[in-house]
Amino acid sequence: MKKRNGWLLALLALGLAGCGEVQHHQRVGELEITMPWSREIPPNAPVAAGFLSIRNGGASDDRLVGVRSDAAERVEIHEMRHEDGMARMRELADGLMIPAGATVELKPGGYHLMFIAPKDGFRQDGVVPATLQFDKAGEAEVAFKVRPMTATGRPSANTHH
Repeated sequence: MKKRNGWLLALLALGLAGCGEVQHHQRVGELEITMPWSREIPPNAPVAAGFLSIRNGGASDDRLVGVRSDAAERVEIHEMRHEDGMARMRELADGLMIPAGATVELKPGGYHLMFIAPKDGFRQDGVVPATLQFDKAGEAEVAFKVRPMTATGRPSANTHH
């Protein structure tokens, strides 16, 4: 029986490895990071955006202070605001506050990550690795699943491909 279970586990592992499934859930300290995604970009696009959700289950605030990725020259934390009927985007030089007990959504039209001078990784069904840097929780390695150019919102947790 043990031998059969070992073979079943090995086959299951191989099947999952071939699935290409991206991890949609990551924990670092008291923070829970879910559903990192980006959109496909045309060749030579000057920027690409990254989106995700960060829930702070802790008793104290934290702050997303930086992002690194080999998939772009640099990554900035941005905010989109509507002022006087105009959409304005700006970099959050001091990072993004993640209040205790709250969830912060990085999504189209709001907070987001801006990949400056992106490289070739932003192709549909691809994966873009990045390292999120938090003031208190430390670093978290995440993989942004690249969705079609027309993607508008957060993918469902049941999306596999």
